[in-house]
Amino acid sequence: MNIHEYQAKAILRNFGVPVPEGHVVYNSNSARDWAKRLGDGPWAVKAQIHAGGRGKGGGVKIAKTADEVKQYARDMFGMCLVTHQTGPEGKIVKRVLIEKGSNIADEFYLSFLVDRATDRVTLMASAEGGMNIEEVAAKTPEKLFFESIDPVVGLTAFQCRKVAFKLGFAIAQVKLAVPLLMNLYKAFVETDCSLLEINPLVLTGEGELVCLDAKINFDENALFRHIRIRDLRDYDEEDPMEIAASQYDLSYIALDGNIGCMVNGAGLAMATMDIIQHYGAAPANFLDVGGSATIERVTEAFKIILSDQKVEGILVNIFGGIMKCDVIATGIVEAAKQVGVKIPLVVRLEGTNVALGKQILADSGLDIVSADGMADAAQKIVKAVKG
Repeated sequence: MNIHEYQAKAILRNFGVPVPEGHVVYNSNSARDWAKRLGDGPWAVKAQIHAGGRGKGGGVKIAKTADEVKQYARDMFGMCLVTHQTGPEGKIVKRVLIEKGSNIADEFYLSFLVDRATDRVTLMASAEGGMNIEEVAAKTPEKLFFESIDPVVGLTAFQCRKVAFKLGFAIAQVKLAVPLLMNLYKAFVETDCSLLEINPLVLTGEGELVCLDAKINFDENALFRHIRIRDLRDYDEEDPMEIAASQYDLSYIALDGNIGCMVNGAGLAMATMDIIQHYGAAPANFLDVGGSATIERVTEAFKIILSDQKVEGILVNIFGGIMKCDVIATGIVEAAKQVGVKIPLVVRLEGTNVALGKQILADSGLDIVSADGMADAAQKIVKAVKG
């Protein structure tokens, strides 16, 4: 789950992490009023959307007067902000963060993330703060520093000093960096983050270290432990189809292709998308119905897939393990009848009672194409869509 910058900073502030003083607003008059409350300018006016690269898209402005704050905020509210992370469709700005300006002397990059290769949390840092970190990683990977954190010992003061010195900090800043990094790690662990990114961490002209921007992603599987964090979810920032899918415990991600996929199991879903691509088409979605494909869930999955106007065909790829193939086939038939699928539908079943499952599909009276194996299924749906 993602949250907004101002929400991330509020969480970090509770862990003793230095962040700028600011307040989120929902209209331009409030923007001017809060600027005055924050003291003398300049102020940063920052559009709040779940995407990076806002500055390049016009979503971050520096105002010298309170009237400028109001004008910049007025320009941002309702604008469709397009960045490299939003895609060409962009996102509508509905809230703006007004922040007291910082006297920036230098910028750095920090992040804590889960490293799947080591099964540990890793601290990543770079002196190239404020830039596109993907570009830095691709062109100048030597400018990135990594510290793998032992899950039992946790982040140590020695590791913090090591990173601080690699970033080129003077002794005075090293003393500030150690508690800052320790508190960031504490926030990461105690709130079950999957990513905590500070870009940039700034060194001010007064010699202070301040987290000027913050991005936090949370492990959704752990949100039951964090009710207040769960309530920070902004549904306006999410795909309506993904929201509908989550209400039925379906894992759904929209993609750019034209073949809808309904699969049980994330690994099988990835393989299904790959084989569709292999045979010359592109998947329209990732959709995992899980191990218990009930009629209700399968019906909702069909509705979600068909609500995507790009979808020209559907491939159902189900392995019957816990759920038998005949039960799954019955669910597919009933769901297809309820929804009224009018585009090509190919179903590949494998596992317990597969012969009976295929017979149920054949006797349904519906235009369902049965497939033997993943390659056969992919070829049939691609041919049906292209033909």
